[in-house]
Amino acid sequence: MNSVTTVLAGLDGVRPGVEALYRDLHAHPELGLREHRTAGRAADALRRAGYAVTEGIGGTGVVGVLTRGDGGPTVMLRADMDALPVREETGLPYASTATAVDADGVGQPVAHACGHDVHVAALVGFAQLMARAPEAWRGTVVVLLQPSEENGDGARAMIADGLTDRCPRPAVVLAQHVLPCPAGYVGTRAGSFLSAADSLRVTLHGRGAHGSAPQAAVDPVVMAALCVVRLQTVVSRELPATTPAVLTVGGIRSGSGPNVIPDRAVLQLNVRTYDRAVRAQVLAAVERMVRAEARASGAPREPEFEHLSSFPPTVNDPDATGTVTRAFAACFDQGVHTADLQTASEDMSEIPAAFGAPYTYWCIGGTDPALYADALARGTVDQDVPVNHSPRFAPVLQPTLDTGVTALTAAALAWLAP
Repeated sequence: MNSVTTVLAGLDGVRPGVEALYRDLHAHPELGLREHRTAGRAADALRRAGYAVTEGIGGTGVVGVLTRGDGGPTVMLRADMDALPVREETGLPYASTATAVDADGVGQPVAHACGHDVHVAALVGFAQLMARAPEAWRGTVVVLLQPSEENGDGARAMIADGLTDRCPRPAVVLAQHVLPCPAGYVGTRAGSFLSAADSLRVTLHGRGAHGSAPQAAVDPVVMAALCVVRLQTVVSRELPATTPAVLTVGGIRSGSGPNVIPDRAVLQLNVRTYDRAVRAQVLAAVERMVRAEARASGAPREPEFEHLSSFPPTVNDPDATGTVTRAFAACFDQGVHTADLQTASEDMSEIPAAFGAPYTYWCIGGTDPALYADALARGTVDQDVPVNHSPRFAPVLQPTLDTGVTALTAAALAWLAP
């Protein structure tokens, strides 16, 4: 009996607790850097399993460490904990009805619409399995639960709070994400996997006036509209057709009445790229075009650019990815897929970068296989399969959770098996 088989022999014993934890977390989501209850539940489970636990890293981050045998490598496995300001519409008996107050004092609904509850529950299940089979492995397991992935500041907060001095340096960092693929699906990808992401706020300055006297104004609404249209040409006309990138104007705000020309307009933009040079080119083009439109409109002031958030690209180490892919191939009867390039973004890669360690990040499916197959047959996957961040997104419990626990176990034991 090999190490993976030995450890996974305990899966039936931890499954009820993993499912219960998932339902509980799903019903009680928390926004970034407020994951106190989530972190506490995970920390308690790790302590009961015998891990040395440190809480409060970077605010709400948790690290659990367990060592078996003398020597051996250190493997870090990471899950994110935060939820989203989304009103859940799944109809599940354990659907979230939670609300939270934002920085402006406005109440908003909160839901686990991205599957981070799956990530936490699967990682806790893995940690319990490893603790129950000490004879099957040698080395050190570091379980890391990270806050505020959605805001892009959780990994940085843990690093700034001394993460690299508060746990052993890993030989490799492993992580996974549930996506709207059929439950039971496992996909790996060497090299570029997730895009870099930059979010910006652009303030355009005009001159206000009465709606009946546009000649007295510099209309920022028109200026903003021209910018929105012009920015659509950055990807389509300034990048080669074979170079992937996305530029989205996700928000535009200006004015307060139909007969008042305002004095400013605010655009919110998001840029997704996979290459540092392309990222710099696109961001420079955004600024060039906006400034030019402002000058052409006779704006009384230069536009202002505020960088709201930035996510690094996720570029999987080829050797680590190959090791994990072979481990999955030996473990999953349904095989391992080559995952598609994703335009989603993550901050996970900042953690291995802080340690100077390689990493690999893979995906698992969470959609009801029958629902997915029906949508695929009709050609309506994009319309009928809820995606991450949708109010209808909620992975099916099984085989999603079993797949997540199994994948983490097989991946970690590729380094930790004696």
